[in-house]
Amino acid sequence: MRPRFPHRFIGFCRLLSALVFSSMMVAGPAAAQNNNGQYTMQEIIDTGHSFFGSASGGLAKVVESAFQKYGLPNGYILGQEGGGAFIAGLTYGEGQLNTKNAGEHPLYWQGPSLGIDYGGQGSRVMMLVYDLPSIDGIYARFGGVSGSAYVIAGFGMTVLKNNDVLVVPIRTGVGARLGVNVGYLKITQAPTWNPF
Repeated sequence: MRPRFPHRFIGFCRLLSALVFSSMMVAGPAAAQNNNGQYTMQEIIDTGHSFFGSASGGLAKVVESAFQKYGLPNGYILGQEGGGAFIAGLTYGEGQLNTKNAGEHPLYWQGPSLGIDYGGQGSRVMMLVYDLPSIDGIYARFGGVSGSAYVIAGFGMTVLKNNDVLVVPIRTGVGARLGVNVGYLKITQAPTWNPF
């Protein structure tokens, strides 16, 4: 009579390796989704450095401030905008919404402002998007109060809100726009000249 030890041992090893392999297959996607489709601070800083290029020296401090106040965003917009103001002003821009769960979506924004404000600006813009329930949630008016002083190669950060969705534009660009203005950004799927 032969001992059954080697056959049982081989069967045990096969079972063990199957369990280990299947747990790795399940743990891999689960680990990748630990942040529920949100972006880490390092992901945003790396994206910002490649987007803003040589002008990105102060980006890490601005992003760190946004993360301390609002947490992890579940989307971000990269784009360009131009605008000007003398008491009342207008801003127009275009870019792309990036999300981990719903992909990339082109979009446009327009907005009026009214207040103690003058100057012009041409900017590259990164907007952090918080608590976006679906892609349709970004196509709305986002209001807020922004007080900013743009310096050549400097950064400015404002906060805009619509219901529970926050949009935090981080801008750098040429020109100077000084003051405090009250306005909003209207984000749309198609370009339009109407900021209202």
